[in-house]
Amino acid sequence: MNHVISINNLFEHASRRTRLMVWFLDRILGIAKMNRLYQLHKMQGLEKEVFADRLISLLKLDIQGLDQLKANIPAEGPVVIASNHPFGGIEGVILARAIGQVRPDLKVLANKGLGIFVELKDYFIFTNPLSQNDPKNGPSLRHCISHVKNGNALLLFPAGKVSYYQRNKGRISEHPWNKIVGRLLSIENCQYVPVFVNGENSSMFYRIERIYFRLRMLLLGRELLNKEGARINIHTGFAVANKYIASDSHVKKANFMRTLSYAQDGTWRYKWPADTVQEHKPLAKPVDASLIKTEIAALPNNQHLASFKGFKVYFAHQHQAPNTVTEIARLRELVFRQHNEGSGEPIDTDRFDATYTHLFIVESETTRIVGAYRMGLTDKLIEQEGLNGLYLHKMFNFGADFVNRREPCMEMGRSFLIPEFQGSYQGLLLLWRGIGAFACQFPQYRTLYGTVSISKLYDSRSVNLIQHLLVSQGSAGAVCARHTMPFALHPELEEYIEQNIGEAKGTELATNHLSAFLQSIEPDGKDIPVLAKQYLKMGAKFHALGIDTSFNHTPGLLLSVELPKAPDKLLKLYLGKDFEAYKNYC
Repeated sequence: MNHVISINNLFEHASRRTRLMVWFLDRILGIAKMNRLYQLHKMQGLEKEVFADRLISLLKLDIQGLDQLKANIPAEGPVVIASNHPFGGIEGVILARAIGQVRPDLKVLANKGLGIFVELKDYFIFTNPLSQNDPKNGPSLRHCISHVKNGNALLLFPAGKVSYYQRNKGRISEHPWNKIVGRLLSIENCQYVPVFVNGENSSMFYRIERIYFRLRMLLLGRELLNKEGARINIHTGFAVANKYIASDSHVKKANFMRTLSYAQDGTWRYKWPADTVQEHKPLAKPVDASLIKTEIAALPNNQHLASFKGFKVYFAHQHQAPNTVTEIARLRELVFRQHNEGSGEPIDTDRFDATYTHLFIVESETTRIVGAYRMGLTDKLIEQEGLNGLYLHKMFNFGADFVNRREPCMEMGRSFLIPEFQGSYQGLLLLWRGIGAFACQFPQYRTLYGTVSISKLYDSRSVNLIQHLLVSQGSAGAVCARHTMPFALHPELEEYIEQNIGEAKGTELATNHLSAFLQSIEPDGKDIPVLAKQYLKMGAKFHALGIDTSFNHTPGLLLSVELPKAPDKLLKLYLGKDFEAYKNYC
């Protein structure tokens, strides 16, 4: 390693004091040890891939997460991969080697200090992170932009400095990321892959850098060598298209990209409780369509709510249509099992089926039920049983100020569409036209509220973020969950949301952030639940997230919608010609 200082040469021409100082510095910096390693294992002049493999092998590193890292890197097209910088050196070698196997076009924007490893220079575009005004940085950054614009892959550590202890946070954390990462993501069709490397340097490193921060750069060689035998966990998010990180500011983009990296932190995890249902009983047989047809024919005319393209929407009570409600309960169980929310019984039913109103869609020709909602008319239910008459009383403590205790409301729940209609505009439209027609018949119900079930098929991090980005703090005191999610938000994410979202929870700003988080976390690309999106369009206010312990520990997001205040465009669509009369009802 002829470019590393020779301790022996210094010793030959130095005084005793100088020799002692050199010996001490070498013990601290590890220069001689690195030189011996380099020479002994004949690393000089190796190809970059061979050099990286040998260095990783010599250090006996136990690296976890490489398969996921490589699987999450897009095989082609412009992509920026950014990571935190916990160690200051070895993580760059590990990530470059692994990503390079997927993207041979990879370049790494790196600290010029890594130039001591001349064998790795083909990976690097060098910069000086300690001097933002260094004129040599300009060409490097332009090189990065050109590289990505040409459809290539770029890895960078935008903090520019190794993670360090921050007194104001009381923890080891990243420096703010350079805005260049935001500029790069603005490139057309660019994708972003967030990476988080778990680990820390030695306690001595953090003690010394707290005395004088510039010393940390001198210690990085020693820190690389003391990683021998260490376990390094790499956690990689899924690629996020740049449209999900839209902003007019490169600085804001960089801040959010940093937060997306922290969202992959392997220490920020929560495992859902074991399913309460270990074995599902066979589903009940379908109810004979002729029985349902007879019950529907006997319903009063006003219980036919809407018709659309061969489908009709009705409401009924269990005592009017017991077979119809049984079929609804069977179909609920069928659909809920697909989302890990089933009861495990042949049908999904409880005592509330007898007291709630059932709104359902029927295919006219076959009398097949394709979707339904269960609605509780709160004034009647509370009058009969008090709050115990409300299903959601099991999940939430409703204070005197919550809307269901101040005025008649519709408590909405147990909604479903059969598999063929899930995600279809028509199915959702029919349900909402039914709700609208029911509201027009009974205009005293001005507000509907209920929960959006969030399947445990979502990563627990996603549910945590849904809660913190949608729930308004203004609901505190009016309602609270009986069983909350025992999973605190990552402190870096909490800090970001507080500073950048604040009172805008539940708005477009928050939902745009949420979609980007979910893109990076969910393996199948799940976004905000469709029903939650629908309620958002109606102007919903989200109040709390609770765990339904009687429904397989399913998280439920409590919301309310003041129907008269919903956008006129949607009211006209759902309530039809009577929407003005409904709005003006006193």
